[in-house]
Amino acid sequence: MPKLSVLLENRLSHNRALKCAHGLSVLVEHSGRRVLFDTGPDSTFLYNAHRLGVSLSDIDAVVLSHGHYDHASGFMDYMEAGYSVSELYVGKGFFDRKYSENGNVLSDLSVPWKACDAAGKGCSIIDVAETVEIFPDFFILSSFPRIHDEIIPARYVVERDGKIESDDFSDEIAIAVRTDEGVVLIAGCSHPGIMNMADEAEKRVGPLKAVVGGVHLVSETEERTERTISYLQSKGVSSLYLCHCSGRSAEEHSTHVGCGDVIIFR
Repeated sequence: MPKLSVLLENRLSHNRALKCAHGLSVLVEHSGRRVLFDTGPDSTFLYNAHRLGVSLSDIDAVVLSHGHYDHASGFMDYMEAGYSVSELYVGKGFFDRKYSENGNVLSDLSVPWKACDAAGKGCSIIDVAETVEIFPDFFILSSFPRIHDEIIPARYVVERDGKIESDDFSDEIAIAVRTDEGVVLIAGCSHPGIMNMADEAEKRVGPLKAVVGGVHLVSETEERTERTISYLQSKGVSSLYLCHCSGRSAEEHSTHVGCGDVIIFR
């Protein structure tokens, strides 16, 4: 059964020896495979892994949910610390420049490294366009049709072909782990909408059991948050482990996980 170790999140758990930062990093272990999902904004997740006694030297693959610094900047810290991984999975458009827009001011949210930097460390970058089963019962999902009215905040923009336009987060990917009891969906920020993502996970992999990670309801109303949670429950989701960008209201409807927490599905 899957074991998920939260190496980095916005808030601490009961382990005060750790550090927190705005971002996310989760080690996913299942059927003898170890996949690092997101790496946070810097080397903090490495510090926490060391304090937790979690080895990151034998990772089978790294999956970066989208091209924002708080989920992917730490990857180069990982490589520069002497670790190696042969396969890095990202969504198409991951390396586009991404910003938060406030009038005429753009705050850069992009990752500070390029594809050639990872390639120079011996890492193969694999663009995920649809659904890929990277290991048995271990899937990466991409390209989520926008069926539900889940709104991407207007402040998020992207630079493509020299033009600034609204970011549709077509680069966002997620992990789905299939178990005998159902699918565990692991999301970074859920910018395409967690209801849209849940629908596709169910359609492509199987009935859902749990949702783990960020669902980006932090700026949403209580009504929309409750509607989203109710929808996930109607899909068969019996366990919600939310953090990072989910918002306090959503976390109150779930089990909040912080730095150092371990989720074991039995």
